[in-house]
Amino acid sequence: MKKAERTKGFVFKQYEKPFQTPFDKLFEIFKELITHTSGDFDETIEWLRQLDQEFKLTTPEYSIDDFVEDLKKKGYIVERVSLGNEGGVDLTSKLEKALRQNALDQIFGKMRKGKSGNHKTSNQGRSDESIGDFRSYQYGDNLEKISVTESLKNAQVNHGIGDFSLSENDLVVEDTQFKAQMSTVLMIDISHSMILYGEDRITPAKKVAMALSELILTRYPKDSLDVIVFGNDAWPIAIKDLPYLQVGPFHTNTVAGVQLALDILRRKRHANKQIFMITDGKPSCLNMPDGTYYKNPMGLDPFITNKCYSIAAQARKLGIPITTFMITADPYLQEFVDEFTASNRGKAYYTGLGDLGEMIFEDYENNRKKRIR
Repeated sequence: MKKAERTKGFVFKQYEKPFQTPFDKLFEIFKELITHTSGDFDETIEWLRQLDQEFKLTTPEYSIDDFVEDLKKKGYIVERVSLGNEGGVDLTSKLEKALRQNALDQIFGKMRKGKSGNHKTSNQGRSDESIGDFRSYQYGDNLEKISVTESLKNAQVNHGIGDFSLSENDLVVEDTQFKAQMSTVLMIDISHSMILYGEDRITPAKKVAMALSELILTRYPKDSLDVIVFGNDAWPIAIKDLPYLQVGPFHTNTVAGVQLALDILRRKRHANKQIFMITDGKPSCLNMPDGTYYKNPMGLDPFITNKCYSIAAQARKLGIPITTFMITADPYLQEFVDEFTASNRGKAYYTGLGDLGEMIFEDYENNRKKRIR
C-alpha cells in the first residue's frame, strides 16, 4: 500500500510580534530619542511622556516612572553626584554601548562577531597567523614555525627508520597568511548646515559613526577607528562621546579636518589607511597663519577650494584614499566634490540620509580586502 504523498507548499498565518516586556518596548523608543536629543535625558523622558499620552505606550501597572527606575536598576543611568542643589542623571558606559549596538543593528543588520578580527589578503608568507597548510623550509624562516611532527614523518619516509637521519630537505614549516589591518578616520561635518532647512542630518551621521565603531570593536578589533568632527576647526572625539555629538554655529573647514585625519593616520602602523568624510556643505573656512579664520559662505571661494584640492593631493601621495559621502544633491557642490575626489583619486557618493549607513559599510568591507602594498 503506497504512502500518501505530502503536498509541498507554503503555510500563511497572521504575523505574531515577538514577546517584549514593558521595559523592552519602551527601551527601544528610548534609545532612538536619546540619540536625537544628543544624550539629554530630561528632554528624552519628556518626549517619551508626550508619546505615551498620544499612543498609550504604558499601562497602569507599568508607567514611565517605573521605566526610569528600571533604567537605574539595570545600570543604564546613574544619579549625578553634585555638591550643589543641582541634580540630574548621567548615561553609563552600558547605555553608550547599547546605543552603538542599536545603530549597528539598524544600519548593518545582525552580524556575528568574527573570530580573528583581521582582514585577510591572498598573500602567503612570513607572518604570525597560521592557515593550516605546510611548505618546505626556506632559509630565513622562523625556527618556531617548524612542524616537528611533519618533519619527522618526512625523515622516516625519505631515509627509513633503520638509518634515521633528519636533513634540511625534510623540514617543513606551517604556512602563514598576512593580515591586512585597516586604520580608518571618520570625519563628521558639524557645521550649522547639518540641521538647516528643517532636516536633521547630524543624527544619521552619529548613528553611522556609532554603528561603524561597534562593528570594528566587535568584528575587527585589530583595526582602528578614529572619529573627528570639523567646523571652524577640527578635533577628535572619543567613541563613547558619539551619542552626545551636536552641531554648532560653525562654518566648514574641510582642510583642517583632512589635515587632522592625516596627522592621526601617520602615527598608525597598519598598512591600509583610509578617510571617510560625511558632509553636506561646501568648504567655507580656513585657518590662517596668524591664528585668524578666513571665512566665505557665499559660493565656492577659489582660495578655499584650491587649499582643499592641495590637501587631497597630499593624502594621495601618502597612499591614503578619501571617500566622501555627500548628503546633498546640489549639482553646484557636486562639481567641487568631483574635483576634490579627482585630486585624491578617491571615491565620492552622493547619497540621501536613508542609505548613508549601508553605503559606508559596503565601502569599508570592500576596502578591507585590498592587498597590502
